[in-house]
Amino acid sequence: MGTLQDFQKLVIANAKDAKGLKVGEKAPDFVLPNALGDSISLSESLKSGPVILKFYRGEWCPLCNLDLREVQQYMGQIKKFNATVMAISPQKPDDALSMTQKNELEFEVLSDSDQKVIQAYHLQFDPGEDYHQRRDLLLLNGDGSKTLPVPATFIIGQNRTIIAAHVEANYTERMSPEDIITFLERTI
Repeated sequence: MGTLQDFQKLVIANAKDAKGLKVGEKAPDFVLPNALGDSISLSESLKSGPVILKFYRGEWCPLCNLDLREVQQYMGQIKKFNATVMAISPQKPDDALSMTQKNELEFEVLSDSDQKVIQAYHLQFDPGEDYHQRRDLLLLNGDGSKTLPVPATFIIGQNRTIIAAHVEANYTERMSPEDIITFLERTI
């Protein structure tokens, strides 16, 4: 494989079929461990307000770190809507703790190490052999798999209905905190 751009194009092409759940669909409930190993439930979190659910590739991903740090900067505004933010990756709880501490995050970072929640939200994909030669997902993922989630953001209403979704095969494009807040201002 040639340039970094060629590599990125290949990864994006391999992710094109991971479309994610759509607005209006019911968000699958889940219980996942947070960075400290405590069980966190979507349905329990929804009792206090909407949930902003961010799926990311892992603490090793610089773009994911930037995205989650940017969300952290807007937590004061997000909390005004009684919204809860949760981030989910296929890594182990220890790696979630590293992500939380490294980025000084005030929201839950959850471990979906068997990728069952990632699958339930239709985000799982195999980035391809060239990717595997560059990054060993067998060591990075909690279940030792070669798959990743497409980075995605879902805003979930208290009735577990997805009210906003941003699922993009191009892992460099994420739903910004400004877009999240604008959506919350219009709908909550």
